[in-house]
Amino acid sequence: MDRKVRAVQYGCGKMSVFLMRYLLEKGVEIVGAFDMNPKVIGKDIGEIIGGGKKGVTVSDAKGVGEFFAKEKPDVCVVATMSTVADIKEIFSTCAKHGVNAISTCEESLYPWNSSPDITKELDELAKKGGCTLAGSGYPDMYWGVLIDTLAGSMHKITKIKGVSSYNVEDYGIALARGHGAGLTLTEFANEIGNYNDLSSSEIKALVEKGEYIPSYMWNQNGWLCSKMGLTPISQTQKCVPMTYEKDLESSTLGMTIKAGDATGMSAIVTTETAEGITLETECIGNVYAPGEFDRNDWTFFGEPETTISVNNPATVELTCANLVNRIPALIDAAPGYVSTDKMRNNVYIVKPMNHYVKSK
Repeated sequence: MDRKVRAVQYGCGKMSVFLMRYLLEKGVEIVGAFDMNPKVIGKDIGEIIGGGKKGVTVSDAKGVGEFFAKEKPDVCVVATMSTVADIKEIFSTCAKHGVNAISTCEESLYPWNSSPDITKELDELAKKGGCTLAGSGYPDMYWGVLIDTLAGSMHKITKIKGVSSYNVEDYGIALARGHGAGLTLTEFANEIGNYNDLSSSEIKALVEKGEYIPSYMWNQNGWLCSKMGLTPISQTQKCVPMTYEKDLESSTLGMTIKAGDATGMSAIVTTETAEGITLETECIGNVYAPGEFDRNDWTFFGEPETTISVNNPATVELTCANLVNRIPALIDAAPGYVSTDKMRNNVYIVKPMNHYVKSK
């Protein structure tokens, strides 16, 4: 591309602090920013990311469609909620105006096995609009591309087991509530844990109807199966509460989580495949107690058995950096809803981003 990539930031909360700074530092021109929060609307984006005014003011999200029609940006970076249903409206608006879009929304990484109807609808809109929709972030690399790459060094694999933890305080109130943080154990059992004993077919039906929101590993196992050429034949999930022996303050929830109540949850997704490889992946999201930190541990069972551990990953920053580095592949991808397992892998961007975009 012989000019700067032109981007719009949609959602100017915690994640955008890094997203917008990374965009600017990679030579991207931010031409607009939008939010629904009256406390943010009217601010220069420099007030959000620091470093002085940038000449771009956050506007009311209601006007984003009109802005797209006038300005025709290359990409919209969406950092709002956690489900595809949550971002359907903004993704639809992007698609109708032919604007490529990529989101930090966790489900958006691989929504084909959790929200197939919405994803198909968005796919059709994007194809009609001649643009690409996708999701990216920390899981894209550290639960996906990294695992696929390491699998390529193995002679035989019988099972892949992954465990990753993160502090829900870092991602906003919607995510914290979705993990059951602040619930009593009885409330957790009734609202989240009551699906633990369902069969693969039962839980699949509920997920696809939108009656049950699965954990992030549900989508991640789908991503891995697609990327590695595996055929899933069953998939189940079990969610259990995480607790702490003392009261914990949650600034995100604005409450004190009482000792013994749920600080979050552990969700384990088990996928059996026709090729005989089992995926057992666990994500642990909770309000951290003193001494807890982010971890990412993966073990490949087979020949040779191999384990990789990443301690204290900067999960928020890596989410934002990986997404920003995905933008050239997003712009170059075929129109439609194209999950990142179908895109070329990221490279480290040392030149302005437009040098990595092949499309004119």
